[in-house]
Amino acid sequence: MSYQVLARKWRPKTFATLVGQEHVVRALTHALTEQRLHHAYLFTGTRGVGKTTLARILAKSLNCETGITATPCNVCSACTEIDSGRFVDLLEVDAATNTKVDEMRQLLENAVYAPTRGRFKVYVIDEVHMLSTSAFNAMLKTLEEPPEHVKFILATTDPQKIPVTVLSRCLQFNLKQMTPQLIAGHLKEILVAEAISAEPAALNLLARSAAGSMRDALSLLDQAIAHGGGKVEEAQVRDMLGTVDLDYLFALLDALLAGDAAGMLRIAETMATRSLSFDAALQELANLLTRLQVAQLAPQAVADDLPERARLLELAARLDPEFVQLAYQIAVHGRKELPLAPDEFAGFVMTLLRLHAFRPAPAGDAPRAAAAPVSAPLNTPAPSAAKRATPPVGAQASAVAPQSIAPAAAAPAVVARRAAEPAPAGDDWHRILVELDLGGMARELAQHCELDGISGTRVKLFLSPTHRHLQMKPAQDKLQQALSDHLGRALQLVIELREAAGDTPAAAAQRRRSERQDKAVASVEQDDFVREVIDLFDATLIESSIKPV
Repeated sequence: MSYQVLARKWRPKTFATLVGQEHVVRALTHALTEQRLHHAYLFTGTRGVGKTTLARILAKSLNCETGITATPCNVCSACTEIDSGRFVDLLEVDAATNTKVDEMRQLLENAVYAPTRGRFKVYVIDEVHMLSTSAFNAMLKTLEEPPEHVKFILATTDPQKIPVTVLSRCLQFNLKQMTPQLIAGHLKEILVAEAISAEPAALNLLARSAAGSMRDALSLLDQAIAHGGGKVEEAQVRDMLGTVDLDYLFALLDALLAGDAAGMLRIAETMATRSLSFDAALQELANLLTRLQVAQLAPQAVADDLPERARLLELAARLDPEFVQLAYQIAVHGRKELPLAPDEFAGFVMTLLRLHAFRPAPAGDAPRAAAAPVSAPLNTPAPSAAKRATPPVGAQASAVAPQSIAPAAAAPAVVARRAAEPAPAGDDWHRILVELDLGGMARELAQHCELDGISGTRVKLFLSPTHRHLQMKPAQDKLQQALSDHLGRALQLVIELREAAGDTPAAAAQRRRSERQDKAVASVEQDDFVREVIDLFDATLIESSIKPV
């Protein structure tokens, strides 16, 4: 007996075995049970999600010898002939090869005749959007008022090309793309039934490569079984698909955190010797960074059975959430720029070096001084030299307030003095923020808070309920750590949602900006030339175009 591919062998034969389209199955099941049958159905969706399969199951439900039912028996002659494609009253038409009006008219002329064997004559028209305009017009009347014994089931991957006059005559069901988890689970069930061993990571790779199509997943599974000699292993599947081993990506991120640019280049050269796709590498890197961000902001969403869960959580704890967002953008844009690069390897290397250039500065690194002491005016560098001495981007991001940097020798004394200071008043919160080493979401959170007081090891802040979205745990943790470093002792941060009694730093900054803007507008309005132009031409001053200097 010849081999039957998995996509055909495991094609669902009942609604209960159909995977991933529960919303369509529920509607059709209720309609069949209550005998509320429409004369025309339209199934839309991408390839391999079950459009033709649903059409055949619906045809069996309508023509099963046990009666109209949502659970066809699959043993009567009608069911078995429909499964094998031999049922005389099931007419499957490929609209891609029968696009002309004459072919559609010839097909519909037979609709008036009663079915030969079944209860209904079922027309399944696949890729119906390929029909010509004349062919659509020819079928409109029959589609709207067909004979009692005729049912139309249309299927398409592009419903936008179907005329609205046809859409309005059909019950439309949109079939969803299947998730990688759903596909991987179904592949596992099939392999258990086929008595073939498989690694879960290999099935996850196949499921992601299928891009939501179960038929594509089963075709890839057939290929993987042949490639692995009867086994489905992760290494062999990666080799077959040309995907990048996650070990390379984890090694790249480890080298990035260590500031080892040479190590990152060595990994890239190793990937090049294995002829791996750098486009796929950047795609997998963006996917890994997405999972890292999920692990940082919603760790409960990381599946417990994920093979790389431990490595994912460990790396997520070492990376700043803000940098993960930046790294994701760099990876996505680097992939987009690959066609413009001299070659793929050069584009990949430049993306890695861009990640290295924008990496966070190590926690212990202090920004370099940009000018000499004031007491030595002759040694003060020229403006161009001072510009050249500007710290790199990473150092600037971690040094929000350079004036607060103290000499290294005085650091212990400063810490001791801060530890001995009494709790600062609420009015000093603005001064504290200037001295804190904050950036990103942590700085935004602090700017919109009001200090209630510092008591022992407890810092209490008030945050307006309108800014509750800033109350993210990573931002709170960074703010708590910055306050502990600033005051020289471990502190516990408590944020209460309550309207501020006074001005928050953000409100004060906004007020200062408004005052400067008002002064700038008033200055322009009082200018003699401007007043003369307004009087002469009846002009209007556009205040939004005025910027304070």
